[in-house]
Amino acid sequence: MMLRILFLALTLFGTQALAAPPSNVLLRPIELDTGSGTLYGSLVLPKSDKPVPVVLIIAGSGPTDRDGNNTIGGRNDSLKKLAWRLAQSNIASVRFDKRGIAQSQPAGPDESKLSLDQYVTDAVAWGEKLKSDPRFGKVFVLGHSEGALIASLAAPRIGAAGVISIAGTGRPVGQLLREQLQRNHLPPAMLKRSFELISTLEAGRTDDNVPADLEVIFRPSVQPYMISLLRYNPATAFAALKMPALIIQGTHDIQVEVKDARLLKAAKPDAVLTLINGMNHVMRIVPMDMKRQVQSYNDPNQRLAGELGDRTVRFITKVNASQPSSPGTNGR
Repeated sequence: MMLRILFLALTLFGTQALAAPPSNVLLRPIELDTGSGTLYGSLVLPKSDKPVPVVLIIAGSGPTDRDGNNTIGGRNDSLKKLAWRLAQSNIASVRFDKRGIAQSQPAGPDESKLSLDQYVTDAVAWGEKLKSDPRFGKVFVLGHSEGALIASLAAPRIGAAGVISIAGTGRPVGQLLREQLQRNHLPPAMLKRSFELISTLEAGRTDDNVPADLEVIFRPSVQPYMISLLRYNPATAFAALKMPALIIQGTHDIQVEVKDARLLKAAKPDAVLTLINGMNHVMRIVPMDMKRQVQSYNDPNQRLAGELGDRTVRFITKVNASQPSSPGTNGR
């Protein structure tokens, strides 16, 4: 079962949480022409006579769509529900399908040509689109899991007002991957081969000699993407942020640990750290029971952790009120 959770993480492809979107918002499709394919997303826009802050929501790793759903892990609607919660507090949001995923599938190149840098470039393009839209005020970037690293890398190029990291790792992915594989109690020979493959990828080289049992993680076609991911240290990227940042981490997350959140906080001491007791990776309050954990990954009816929305809204509201407006930048 833990190998299944690992696969979900690595394969490419207060206030009560709402069961439905608030009635005072507009739900609209939105798209972005990247020049190399069109990316599709969803806009949640509170009705307002003046510009409202907007959050660009970036999904996590693998075939995770704009709503936080994964063709392997199931449907939980975590990011959709978070967008509704933001709208309840007069905060707009845009969440999108990454290239190669869901409606944006046609924009995806062959898996072997994907890179984390391409995802960052796409996030920057979305951010620029939002900054040019008169309906929006300050632009915030929120990333979940691997999306937190993308958010950290994209935010400075966007000129974002703030960054929100939810379940973002604070360690290089190679280190995290080694620990996860070790916890899976792989046979010694397979674990040794896994570590060799990780070291090769960290050195920027591919290796086609992958045992069948490890293909799900290290298949040759995914190795170029892994090389692009492994060269980043999330804590270093987070430390480089000059704008306010919020770190949110659940204490019952079986994919990312509390120590990752503390590493991000250490890297950027002025960031706000929020640990949510009992929250897991898909942002629900779930006990540390593997059966209950896995069930929550495929339960769209289970409410988000209330504190998640409250803390996110509080951060955005505070930053939105404290930062001075700049002429000609839609209030940023």
